[in-house]
Amino acid sequence: MWDDETRYAVIRGRDARYDGQFVTAVRSTGIYCRPSCPARTPARANVDFYPSAAAAQRAGFRSCRRCFPDDAPGSPRWRVGADVASRAMRMIDDGVIEREGVAGLAARLGYTERHVSRLLTEELGAGPLALAIAHRLQHARTLLEGTDLPVHAVSRAAGFGSVRQFNDAARSAWDLTPGEVRGRAGTRATGDARVELRLRLRAPATLGRTLAFLGVRAIDGVEAWDGETYERTMRLPRGAARVALSAVAGGVRAVLELADVSDLAAAVARVRRLLDLDADPVAVDDALGSDPLLAPLVAAAPGLRVPGAVDGFEMAVRAIVGQQVSVAVARRTLGRLVEAYGSVLDVPAEGPEGSGAVLSVPARMLPGPEALVDVDPGSGLLPAARWRAISSVAKAMLDGDLDLGPGADRDAARATLLGIRGIGPWTVEYLAMRALGDPDAFPATDLVLAKAAGLTPRELDSRAEAWRPWRAYAALHLWTAVSEGRTP
Repeated sequence: MWDDETRYAVIRGRDARYDGQFVTAVRSTGIYCRPSCPARTPARANVDFYPSAAAAQRAGFRSCRRCFPDDAPGSPRWRVGADVASRAMRMIDDGVIEREGVAGLAARLGYTERHVSRLLTEELGAGPLALAIAHRLQHARTLLEGTDLPVHAVSRAAGFGSVRQFNDAARSAWDLTPGEVRGRAGTRATGDARVELRLRLRAPATLGRTLAFLGVRAIDGVEAWDGETYERTMRLPRGAARVALSAVAGGVRAVLELADVSDLAAAVARVRRLLDLDADPVAVDDALGSDPLLAPLVAAAPGLRVPGAVDGFEMAVRAIVGQQVSVAVARRTLGRLVEAYGSVLDVPAEGPEGSGAVLSVPARMLPGPEALVDVDPGSGLLPAARWRAISSVAKAMLDGDLDLGPGADRDAARATLLGIRGIGPWTVEYLAMRALGDPDAFPATDLVLAKAAGLTPRELDSRAEAWRPWRAYAALHLWTAVSEGRTP
């Protein structure tokens, strides 16, 4: 755990790698900033530190107009943690409070509202509703600066109940009206369903490799990859969406078409998980780079991310279909599965004329658990055992016995998956890596990993103990080295 003197040293160095991990509140000005704020470093006697923007806002501080700390990447603590607070933050990012309220968040966590509120206040300095409001404001600022959506549409997209509620929250947190915030320069989008954003991350990053990993596994009709831009459809709480992602300086360009603009927060959260944008690459690289086996791989691909998932059931289907077959074979099989059981996207295939790049290739949705829970194992496409495994996963998810969402209990999910016939340790760990976002997941029985490391699976499992808690990143480095023809 950092102390305040270490945090002060960080802000004196204006190190952007720590943006989003804490905020600096200056008592003499009433302003809070991100660690990398370019303003003059305040005197130590005037500084307090808070674990979140919501905590600083709760204490009466307003956001700095130079560095906008509530627009920083999310804390890696909530990305990797398995504790209740981390699970809660991932669900808040996904918009659970906007859809289900604090009561719904508490029910998903299995605790009372009072206990969840107390826990989050102790960990982050603010309760779940205050954290949700800070999250809404972050998305609202992004929309105000980067699109021409009218203020009422921004308010709805960000999750506020009314424009008046939005205005009050903006004045309290920013000391600015939404209209004043809109004065900042940004990219433009046209209409109420198409939004173009720039998603921030911590350097270093090799996002080209992450997008390529997804691209070579693209399912026809659902995804597309042209070597630079990765496109795909997504199933969101209120409807479908299509997104196009490409790497740009300092982050990711994301163009989204949404059936319901209120799904924006959920869409952004899922894209961030898909590309692992809230990772702490310095911590990962420092830990893995100290191992002689991994050091050259880390040097060749600094900031490598673990590709995640936009939908837990989809990733389960992909993992089961991909058991013991090549990537190419799995792609073809998944494409036929989409043709047989998938649905057509309910978002227009083209944006308004003159709006720039058009998302027009992915037009179908991979089937959800409702469509595959009762498929006849003898229907073809897959061996009967794999159909039964997919059906069992679908039933467990529909019955509420299995959660593969952002706030899932990872240990409980592993135990449930291992109890399903046809799902073994490799599949469980692969799902833990990608669907559950566990940074320490590791498919030790993977023969490609063992070959890349020049070890037997047993030796690899033993060697990987030194890579905790970042074994998932070690696996990605080894897989990437093989795919690029490099060896440790």
